[in-house]
Amino acid sequence: MAAQENVPIDPALVDLYKDLHRHPELGFQEHRTSGIVAERLRALGYEVTTGIGRTGVVGLLENGTGPTALLRADMDALPVKEDTGLDYASTATATDANGKTVPVDHACGHDLHTTCLLGAAEVLVNDKTSWSGTLVLVFQPAEELGAGAQALVDDGLFDRFPKPDVVLGQHVAPLPAGKIAGHAGASYAGSDSLRIRIVGKGAHGSMPQSSVDPVVIAASTVLRLQTIISREIPSTSVAVLTVGSVHAGSAANVIPGEAELQLNIRSYDEATRQHILDSVERIVRGEAATSGAPEEPTITEIERFPVVVNDADALAKTLDAFAAWLGPDKIMDPGAGAGSEDVGILATSSGAKLSYWLLGGTDPSLFTTGDMNDPALLKVPSNHSPHYAPVIDPTLGIGVTALVTAARTWLPAG
Repeated sequence: MAAQENVPIDPALVDLYKDLHRHPELGFQEHRTSGIVAERLRALGYEVTTGIGRTGVVGLLENGTGPTALLRADMDALPVKEDTGLDYASTATATDANGKTVPVDHACGHDLHTTCLLGAAEVLVNDKTSWSGTLVLVFQPAEELGAGAQALVDDGLFDRFPKPDVVLGQHVAPLPAGKIAGHAGASYAGSDSLRIRIVGKGAHGSMPQSSVDPVVIAASTVLRLQTIISREIPSTSVAVLTVGSVHAGSAANVIPGEAELQLNIRSYDEATRQHILDSVERIVRGEAATSGAPEEPTITEIERFPVVVNDADALAKTLDAFAAWLGPDKIMDPGAGAGSEDVGILATSSGAKLSYWLLGGTDPSLFTTGDMNDPALLKVPSNHSPHYAPVIDPTLGIGVTALVTAARTWLPAG
């Protein structure tokens, strides 16, 4: 099969995708998914290792001399209640790391990523004359936690398997199905999520003079934090700070003893990131001290994603191959995105080049221009929405073909 031909959509692959969608699993809980992946890879003749990075799976296939390419798919889902109306929608629940029962949904499309890589694994093993070298297929856990890639590395991924020359991967996105997008350089933002505990002094709501109100401290802290981006970061730098969670108290007439904030920071360079983190600490501690808080607040890291940096030459090589297959009009540059990913850890930890792209997964009829300025991009459901689910056709076939084309481009025959 020529690289320029779309892989036909195998009904069995569609059934697999729907099955994975119906049975999502949270990060580091992907036991069923990893079992299915391992079974299918073994049946195809790959050397399979399970349990790496807790619930990760690696499939190894050596096919003559040549470079080594690592193809990565993430497997985990989100604590989101699905509201797509699909006949294969998830109704699953799970217990999260805090012991809370939560709904679970593949609202970020990792079920599609897993299915596409398994489809590509089959195509590549069935046509070994079209490529030469070593394939390392990595099915990664816990991307949504920002912990899965590092867990693989810490578990000896690059000691136990050949180090790659290139890391290849894709992420489905709310772009028109049939199009692929990639951006060279800093492509996806670094992300830091923090939990802030503010300690005050509780009292009856009628006696505020007896309290140190943590709600007031939290409110002033939230407002003051917004000045970091607007007043401390140069307008030429790109950064975002969002307070996404505020919790305090349980009754209208009781001043609680403490409050909790959760916030997220997005940035593209280490100097900006560190300035924001330092400013957060200064403001949080300053507001508490000004209010006479009896204890210093605590600031705890929840998760961290490093900036994802696409190697310019590597991405160009991959996208040129896609343009030869799909046509140049199907390839877009989305610019740097504020979303975050941990795939870059696999490249930086191994010294490999990274070539990572976005796979359009939304019904093309919903778009007018179909480019990055299309107003539909502000309206169609996006990743992490309870309404998000990619259209199967043509997304699945193109996703498989993209991985096959990329692998053959980096592992040319003869």
